[in-house]
Amino acid sequence: MKIAIVGVTGMVGQEMLKVLAEMSLPITELIPVASKKSAGSKITFGGQEHTVVDLEKAVEMKPEVALFSAGGDISLEWVPKFAEIGCRVVDNSSAFRMDEDKKLIIPEINGDLLTKDDYIIANPNCSTIQMLIALAPLHELYSIKRVVVSTYQSISGTGAKAVKQMENERGEVKGEMVYPYPIDQNVLPHCDIFLENDYTKEEMKLVNETKKILDPAIRLTATAVRVPVQGGHSEAINVSFEKDFDLTAIRKIYHESPAISLQDNPETNTYPMPLYAKGKNDVFIGRLRRDESQDNTLNMWVVADNLRKGAATNTVQIVQKMIELKIIEIGKFA
Repeated sequence: MKIAIVGVTGMVGQEMLKVLAEMSLPITELIPVASKKSAGSKITFGGQEHTVVDLEKAVEMKPEVALFSAGGDISLEWVPKFAEIGCRVVDNSSAFRMDEDKKLIIPEINGDLLTKDDYIIANPNCSTIQMLIALAPLHELYSIKRVVVSTYQSISGTGAKAVKQMENERGEVKGEMVYPYPIDQNVLPHCDIFLENDYTKEEMKLVNETKKILDPAIRLTATAVRVPVQGGHSEAINVSFEKDFDLTAIRKIYHESPAISLQDNPETNTYPMPLYAKGKNDVFIGRLRRDESQDNTLNMWVVADNLRKGAATNTVQIVQKMIELKIIEIGKFA
């Protein structure tokens, strides 16, 4: 399988390379892709050096699969060009997520919707992915009515420049400000731009993507907060169901899920934390408890490495799902 990684020099692109290596996809040729400025530079993958090419050259090389993580504007311009040559594209930006003709996929939840007609597949927002991995099995059992979620999102979700801002602040070095205020020793109730309804774009992604992936009837409200953590998003989720639920049954479901690591023991101070989720593909769930203020309502705390399951891992798992469903026919490329 000839595979292109678009945005290979970025934080998510670099993580994609690690995940591809770990998951041992049948790659016959890797095409690392970045801006014209980065073209000609070298990256190492599979013990070999590979030369970075620009987008025009990548299209000429006709990959069978392309993983995009280069921003929405680049995706809008270039993803269709890759799809036109018969390349299957998984896009990590928000460019196609709410397009009615494009599928928004979390493999463990709705991967079976993929068909041979899908050439552009959207990867959901990082915060949406970890939240819905936690909520999807419960919706099936108890039918979710409403969700209230507050996110605590790491600076790596903004990118390398945000990481540099915090490092500069900690070192008392003047440098570029990505955020409108200092982030070190601070929290910003502001992820992405503000919209006309005074919610941020990040908050509305959680609302709209949940409706598209899980159920349009679910009512959801979100507050997204940026915290001075280098990697890993955390979420406090309050979920109300149509039916009463069994906490023991929920713990059993989470314990048996290959995508979830249950860390839930107050007696031993066992609960998820972003520091310990770093570099892992699981979604970590803990602090499970009934909301004593109203019926049929559950509180939980959900943590994941946003560069992993929230981006690179989910993207690669979509490719794995397409191979499993024989949408990508490996023998064809041999």
